[in-house]
Amino acid sequence: MIVSIVESTISGKLEQDRPSWTAYFMGIADLVATRSTCIRRKVGAVLVKDRRILCSGYNGAPSKLVHCSETGCLREKMKIPSGEKHELCRGVHAEQNAIIQAACHGISVSGSTLYCTNQPCSICAKMIINAGIIAVYFKKQYNDLIAIEMLTQAGVILSPVDE
Repeated sequence: MIVSIVESTISGKLEQDRPSWTAYFMGIADLVATRSTCIRRKVGAVLVKDRRILCSGYNGAPSKLVHCSETGCLREKMKIPSGEKHELCRGVHAEQNAIIQAACHGISVSGSTLYCTNQPCSICAKMIINAGIIAVYFKKQYNDLIAIEMLTQAGVILSPVDE
């Protein structure tokens, strides 16, 4: 048994059974998203540096406030399309929550990579740029061309990941 494990490891077989780092961290972002209390979209984010998780966040109402899953969604009630009038949402975005949690715990995110289930919006893009995050990997597109433009201009790597 031990000999076959050693042989498999030498031949790289066990390495093939392991997910890539991108798939690993995206899988964790997917799990984080399950904590979301948003009615419209469940989003999870993980901040990583040197292959170590710094912080995570999911979208939902601020701490100590009633969750949207209980109050209903104002944007839904007003029939506001996705990608518009972010300021009317009572929720904090997953990317924002990850950055905020890091700040609350004194963790620098400068030079880190963000793995997120969705492409960041323009508000999150500004925070990502100013926080010094160098790359963003995401699964689902989001209708916000301004965010893509800003991240690109700032030199932040923006990379979609196949589901």
